[in-house]
Amino acid sequence: MLINSKCKICRRQGTKLFLRGERCFSQKCAMIKRPYAPGLRGKRRKKTPSEYAKELAEKQKLKRWYGLGERQFKKYVKEILEKARKATSANAEDASILLVKRLESRLDNVIFRLGVVSSRALARQLVSHGFFKVNNRPVDIPSYRVKKGDEIKIKPEKLKKKVFQNLPQLAKKHKLPDWLEFKVQAFEAKVVSDPILDQENLPAEISAVFEFYSR
Repeated sequence: MLINSKCKICRRQGTKLFLRGERCFSQKCAMIKRPYAPGLRGKRRKKTPSEYAKELAEKQKLKRWYGLGERQFKKYVKEILEKARKATSANAEDASILLVKRLESRLDNVIFRLGVVSSRALARQLVSHGFFKVNNRPVDIPSYRVKKGDEIKIKPEKLKKKVFQNLPQLAKKHKLPDWLEFKVQAFEAKVVSDPILDQENLPAEISAVFEFYSR
């Protein structure tokens, strides 16, 4: 994906999706310089969107936040909807929480949450190139699902790569999620609990996402 197109995605969705890493936290962010939709009509007042348009927008925000394609994202949502449908009232867990847990437990997202890199796109690339091990086994599948107790390490020979030269400094500035532990110097991380994420920090309303795929 071209750099400028990433900025246009955020402007079109009307919210920061943090697709360009550190730039998104600076004054260079396109959402600060041009907080309106791209194109000649971007500044014009828009009509009130329909319910379908609202649900589509929320779906697009969450999908792009995690950097997923439509097919894979739809698969996750459908799985959660089916699980929620089969669950009894006694053991049912909120579908929104289940979806967040599933998305957050992807290996590429975990690498991003550790603060190793500044974007999920780069995390996905490193995982695909075989930079990491899970429980001492090489894993090169970005969608690999980590579980409580899993240990994640970087391959020793990969630590010399340029992308990790400023790792200690990046880690100091990064707030680590409560469900992860990270020994920066040894690059050893551990999943200490199920993913926890305050839904208020998400860019989208998850209930609208379910409504979209329930049509």
